[in-house]
Amino acid sequence: GSRQITDITFLDSLNGYAVATQMSDTSYVLKTSNRGDTWQIVYRNFFAMTKVQFLDINTGYACGGYLYKTINGGINWTLVNTPSITVENMFVLNQDTIWIVWSEGSAGGVFFTTNGGASWQQQVNLGGNNPDKIYMYNARIGFISRTNSPQLRKTTNGGVNWNLLSGTGTGAFSDIYFIDSLTGWKAKAVGGGGWLMGKSTDGGINWVEQILPSGGNISNGSGIVNFVNVNKDTIWGVGGNLFFPIQGARAFMYRTTNSGDTWYFQIPDTSYQLPNLNFIDFKDKNIGWAYRVSIKGIHTTNGGDTTFYLPVKQVSNEVPKDFSLEQNYPNPFNAMTKLKIKISRQGKAMIKVFDISGREISVLLNEKLNTGEYEVLFNANDYSSGVYFYSLTVEGILIDTKKMILIK
Repeated sequence: GSRQITDITFLDSLNGYAVATQMSDTSYVLKTSNRGDTWQIVYRNFFAMTKVQFLDINTGYACGGYLYKTINGGINWTLVNTPSITVENMFVLNQDTIWIVWSEGSAGGVFFTTNGGASWQQQVNLGGNNPDKIYMYNARIGFISRTNSPQLRKTTNGGVNWNLLSGTGTGAFSDIYFIDSLTGWKAKAVGGGGWLMGKSTDGGINWVEQILPSGGNISNGSGIVNFVNVNKDTIWGVGGNLFFPIQGARAFMYRTTNSGDTWYFQIPDTSYQLPNLNFIDFKDKNIGWAYRVSIKGIHTTNGGDTTFYLPVKQVSNEVPKDFSLEQNYPNPFNAMTKLKIKISRQGKAMIKVFDISGREISVLLNEKLNTGEYEVLFNANDYSSGVYFYSLTVEGILIDTKKMILIK
């Protein structure tokens, strides 16, 4: 019915839930029990639904205007008592401990219950900076922010105090997740300040920028809008796309396997005609989903394609006399090295990496380049010490092959 997805979550390899915003006078809670092949409407609501969260296979919550709860896997939903506010966002720690937020300036703020909604207390009212996003790592540590505001606030005492953070890279988040009390990642909200993607190792006080793929026909837009940690090293995200001259924009997936030090990207089959992706969830390294706000999504049971790409950076637009592949630097190297190529005329360039036996292990570049000099990063964090080879082909013609040595 032209409604748009506003949140999505999967509990296991089969069962997932989504909420859809109001169109005309009705919004939906949706459920799938066959890994997303089909979805059914399990609840209709007058107010726009904004978030869904499940504690286990039976117990879940949804918010949008009010707060709703199910204890039978979404078959039935009941209204949870809340203050006289519009519940824009929530974080449910357990069936007793819940936080809700409302960004309205006069009566909004952060509200908190320890008895499942029987009674609530207003923890803070920040006026024009009242939050529309909240995330809690545990019962003590959490963060709030407001879209289109550069402010990021943190609590270390369960919300009794919310302290403004002003360290490097702070700002509002579109998504945030911590793996322990110190280490976490934050994706920037639209107009929210800070980095497009940042990592903190000091509990969110300061953030280090993580460089996303860029250059060529890559568009990061607002950066990663939604991400999921498979483990402390592997993170998947969505939000960017690659422009194809004939096919138009095609959404791609971000992935890192070294905690975000290097982000690769992967383009799902362009025949899917997905110009963007807004939500992502993985249950383990193989089983995951990514969805648009409307109609279509994709699903993998093997961790996606085996090929991931690194960004290519143009360092000069001077026209070289010929094609060339330079020696990587540094060499020998430990985990990270740079490869430079020169393109004398426009064409599709490909850089492949091979192990000592000649087996292809990675495709670093596979796109049409204009004339100029380019730099490509190779991250060998996942590979063992040894001798490797890399080759450059342009329009299917082999230009050169060189040797490099990885020492860990």
